[in-house]
Amino acid sequence: MKLAKKTLNLLLGAALLSSVGIAQAQQKWTMTSTWPSSFELIEIDKKWVEIVNKLAGDELKIDFFEGGSLVPSGEVFSAVESGTINAGGDWPGYWAGRNPAFSSLGTHVSLFNAIDYANWIQQWGGADIYNQVYGQFGMVYIPYGITNSEAGFHTTTPIKNLEDFKGKRLRVSGLEQGRVLESIGGTQVSMAAQELYQSLERKVIDGAEFSTPNVDVSAGLHQVTNHWTTPGWHQSSSVFGVMINKKDWDKLSDATKEKLKIAADATMLWSISYTEKRAADGLRTFQKAGVEIHRLDEEALETIQNNAHAAMIDVACSNPTAAQVYLSQVEYLHDYKDWRTASAPYNLGRVITGPDIDKLKACAK
Repeated sequence: MKLAKKTLNLLLGAALLSSVGIAQAQQKWTMTSTWPSSFELIEIDKKWVEIVNKLAGDELKIDFFEGGSLVPSGEVFSAVESGTINAGGDWPGYWAGRNPAFSSLGTHVSLFNAIDYANWIQQWGGADIYNQVYGQFGMVYIPYGITNSEAGFHTTTPIKNLEDFKGKRLRVSGLEQGRVLESIGGTQVSMAAQELYQSLERKVIDGAEFSTPNVDVSAGLHQVTNHWTTPGWHQSSSVFGVMINKKDWDKLSDATKEKLKIAADATMLWSISYTEKRAADGLRTFQKAGVEIHRLDEEALETIQNNAHAAMIDVACSNPTAAQVYLSQVEYLHDYKDWRTASAPYNLGRVITGPDIDKLKACAK
């Protein structure tokens, strides 16, 4: 009897040790990005991976591969969705063809700035909305990077006013962006970032936007254009983050999940200041290269703003989910408006309320 009891205790002890060992076993993930190592945007992905591996290294180790090394950049979404890879860094706007809701999750035409996106994500329900949209595709999403206004259009001939956009073939990403460009006479050309240098050099296109000044430098745009039109109305801010296969996410402990979110919050703050410092450096690189910088006047920007609101309504009303995303974002603007007005000129950005909220409500039903 004593022997049987002793044997049972040994078996229970072994089982307990085994279960503890399983709980503490390090998981390994494979992660890639939409960005090749030559484009500075990859630094945001790498920073998050670095912090995760420091915070959660005993529980989770992420092996990171640059964009294009595992799957083509345009296939990262599908690779994470299918579970071929565990996670992928992205810019949500690339997936607008799957659902137009992804467009405003990635950027806006002349609406949110970087702090607006941070506010909305952190305190006005934005983080949940990302997961509602990505969740439809079997993924969890954690936003972890924000850049402020993009540079604008780099062109081979000058664009100094709205009239100069007419007839120009310009590379620009985004549904709303293309509609606004066409409303002022330009033609949208869709093109992978890796193709910009050669296309500009060979004059296949008249100009292009890509990202912030430093990222545009990493793409070599200062070497193949002579003119730069500011401000970057087409993308007043941009969000980046990580897509995680839902099944892989569910295998993590709650403590590990929380560490991934903490790493995202830290990376988001870092990304805003890092990319602004690098944007200042990039501007000087364009100036030293002899690129002539032109700025659109306030009247032109007002026209673009009005056209942008119309484009937002069109895209929002094409899909209920897109309308729900826009509605949440515009509700944030309305809720924040009074304090933003009261704190001017020391507030965080211009006072703006966005497209017609009643039209968005109607389309979100």
